[in-house]
Amino acid sequence: MAEEQNTCDGCEAESCEDCPSALENPFAKMQDDTHIRKVIGVVSGKGGVGKSMVTSLLASKMNREGYKVGVLDTDATGPSIPRMIGVAENLKPGSEETIIPAHNDAGVKIMSVDLILPDATEPVIWRGPVISGVIRQFWCDTHWGDIDIMFIDMPPGTSDVALTVFQNLPVDGIVVVASPQDLVETIATKAIKMADEMDIPVVGLVENMSYITCPDCGAEIKVFGESKLEQIAETYGIGTFVRMPIDPKLSVAADNSGLGQVEVEAIAPLIDTFEGML
Repeated sequence: MAEEQNTCDGCEAESCEDCPSALENPFAKMQDDTHIRKVIGVVSGKGGVGKSMVTSLLASKMNREGYKVGVLDTDATGPSIPRMIGVAENLKPGSEETIIPAHNDAGVKIMSVDLILPDATEPVIWRGPVISGVIRQFWCDTHWGDIDIMFIDMPPGTSDVALTVFQNLPVDGIVVVASPQDLVETIATKAIKMADEMDIPVVGLVENMSYITCPDCGAEIKVFGESKLEQIAETYGIGTFVRMPIDPKLSVAADNSGLGQVEVEAIAPLIDTFEGML
């Protein structure tokens, strides 16, 4: 992938209407001062495995490491990033052609359907094409500025939104989040295989809720059975894989918009992988 994802750089067309790239891909035209170096999708085969929590932790850690970070929440029917990561303010008024993203206290830029709803409890009853149109606006019309790494929090599964993102956005790699149960592992491999079919590398695998640590003896208690993480990683050639424990402090932090301040040592190998890509 190119270092800068604004595909209008160097275009010789007299106008966007005449640009072959823009005509072929409606996601190609971004704001003039938007430059995004790397794009990482965070996906899961099913819901409830902690995908948005992992996205928030990864984005916040990269931000603390000194990188300029954005998060695009494409889970329109279940947006949770703003609440988890802690949005300092809502969307600012932009212009007719520009959206100003929200951000948290640390400066992570965020776009999410949750930020445009009149009420957080309002259901999103949209068909696939409408959601795809919103994602296009969030990607193309947002004044992102300079971003070192953009995390895209994807809805669970391999349906319309995943296709929209994989086919139209310059995704440099994905991180797959799963839990240890056999069924979830089977579902997770669907996301891995979809990425392979779309020629997008899986740069990391996260087994969330892998174990709980006994408060008395420190032993790892595998609530959902033995991990098959290494087996899956070896089968699909995934070099970076991590196991995250069940930790009540993470749930409390997510409910109180505090994931941006939580340090989780387990994700360090993923951070190293991202830094190696930049």
